[in-house]
Amino acid sequence: MASHSLWSLSLGLLMLAAGALAAQPKKAVDVPFGRNYVPTWAFDHIKYLNGGSEIQLLLDNYTGTGFQSKGSYLFGHFSMHLKLVGGDSAGTVTAFYLSSQNSEHDEIDFEFLGNRTGQPYILQTNVYTGGKGDKEQRIYLWFDPTKDFHTYSVLWNLYQIVFFVDDIPIRAFKNSKDLGVKFPFNQPMKLYSSLWNADDWATRGGLEKTDWSKAPFVASYRGFHIDGCEASVEAKFCDTQGKRWWDQKQFRDLDAYQWRRLRWVRSKYTIYNYCTDRTRYPTTPPECKRDRDI
Repeated sequence: MASHSLWSLSLGLLMLAAGALAAQPKKAVDVPFGRNYVPTWAFDHIKYLNGGSEIQLLLDNYTGTGFQSKGSYLFGHFSMHLKLVGGDSAGTVTAFYLSSQNSEHDEIDFEFLGNRTGQPYILQTNVYTGGKGDKEQRIYLWFDPTKDFHTYSVLWNLYQIVFFVDDIPIRAFKNSKDLGVKFPFNQPMKLYSSLWNADDWATRGGLEKTDWSKAPFVASYRGFHIDGCEASVEAKFCDTQGKRWWDQKQFRDLDAYQWRRLRWVRSKYTIYNYCTDRTRYPTTPPECKRDRDI
């Protein structure tokens, strides 16, 4: 009887673990840089390694550099392996983001804000809808992002935008159009990444300036995964609802395990959340309660 109970308990735990992982995005597929991306500026500041399976962006006191996706996408899963600028990175910003093309643009941002040697990087996320952002959240990471590659990804569908770090959700921005909050749903976006100097604001509000004696600053990339609905810039929507994996019911919300992980990030590593900034927002923005961000 005892062995049967132990077996039942083990089976139950296995089923619980399987259910907890049910809403994980599909595994990203690593491809060479040239499959999905092209350089956008300062081509001589991009270095290609291992047949294009890895690239490095260089920043010096002459210029930074960047790249963008060949296609535009409406919904999907987008992932990058990144190793950030090591050492004294104060004043530098490494960005990985999606953005549409017009003045009232939509945007989904990862921005990595450099720091003085020994101080942790800050990861800032933001969501722009209809040209308006002001939805910043900032966290410290639970590892040193300069020592090795880590995976940063976005799952975007009609129901939510989820930011992941190594498969751990660090932010969930829910579709709250019924509350009068705009949500990116009809503007295809390109993916962009860049390494640039922003010492007027990036580190301690601009108090810490870039030390150019440490240049060139180097950010390294691998992976280059895109699994999205490709559309022309003029397209108003991608008719994928119910047809692609990210449209399925299990990806319309986080599961219980993912919510626990998100709350762990909130309690241990969040250093700024616009949802709780009563100076900027005396009344809590309506989407914040739905996102369980407060």
